[in-house]
Amino acid sequence: VSNSEGDLLFLLDSSGSVSYYEFSRVKEFMWDLVQPFTFGPKDVQTSIIHISTMPTMEFPFDRYQSSGALQKAIRDTRQLMGDTNTGKALAYAKEKLFSDEAGARPEVPKVLVWVTDGFSTDDISEPMQLLKDMGVTVFIVSTGRGNYLELSAAASQPPEKHLHFVDVDDLPIITKELRDAILDIIQANRLHAVDITSSSFRLMWPKLLSQETGYYTLEYAPTDDLAKKRTQQVSGAHTSLMLSNLAPETTYEVALIPESNVHYFPPQTTRVTTLAEEVSPAQVLISESGPHSFHVSWAPTLDSVVGYQILYGPLPGNSVKLLEVDGKHNSTVVENLTPNTTYLVTVTAVYRSGKEKSLSAKACTQE
Repeated sequence: VSNSEGDLLFLLDSSGSVSYYEFSRVKEFMWDLVQPFTFGPKDVQTSIIHISTMPTMEFPFDRYQSSGALQKAIRDTRQLMGDTNTGKALAYAKEKLFSDEAGARPEVPKVLVWVTDGFSTDDISEPMQLLKDMGVTVFIVSTGRGNYLELSAAASQPPEKHLHFVDVDDLPIITKELRDAILDIIQANRLHAVDITSSSFRLMWPKLLSQETGYYTLEYAPTDDLAKKRTQQVSGAHTSLMLSNLAPETTYEVALIPESNVHYFPPQTTRVTTLAEEVSPAQVLISESGPHSFHVSWAPTLDSVVGYQILYGPLPGNSVKLLEVDGKHNSTVVENLTPNTTYLVTVTAVYRSGKEKSLSAKACTQE
């Protein structure tokens, strides 16, 4: 995951109310959550603050600039024990999330992930509200024993997006959902692509200009052939643009240059790879027909196909049955059919992108 910029702070319950086993599972969860991110001064930075008798920073935001170094740092994190003074830790987090000395950056999105067993010995409402007032997005992961009303008030709104109750052994269940929610926040500030297909994608970027204050120049070219650069200009009122007529399975370098007559904005860049071309099954062949079965085969099979769906039913009629076949195979036998009957067979290729393409053929069983 690149083209994401943000300071991500973990508030880790390191007190004596957490067992050694729970603490180790939470560390695994933290690593799984951030593992796909790109780390660095222009990407994601991460820090950990321990909740204990006194809050302690495990490492500042700017210390680890690679996945490997961060993984080792999380693995080496040791539990402090002591009291669960979460309010003190939140006040300390507020100070560090905005401090140069802790490696925090002034202009990037701030995200706090508080992993808790739901217990605190001091008040959390006031320091948590101060953090949210300063623009910090707060996610809370409670491993099952927390007060729902208190935690839903503490998390950013709406709580159904920002608060998770999950047993410590089931933390992997929420990893992707939480990561996607964090990405929504830290990518909203940068040029990024959505709705990627084999021939197009939509670019999104933050509102930097207006109709009156300037326009955007957009440049894009295949990474392996930068001489094919194309340029477009769009009004300052835009925050998105669809690029089409692109080559499949190709990586494009994209640059957005805000041309402002008021402020200087640095260009934003991203890299986007189009999907493999989605083609219908080129042919559907019926063979080895008997009274109660026939063989269906199709071509081609592509790496971009997850699976095939074979729908079949007698003509005329509206009763249809479904067979599902793995994407690695290109044939199947349809059985339990009625003799001397014409069937309509439709083979649908289901692509990794979610798109579907179909082709049909008629088949007759023997008397």
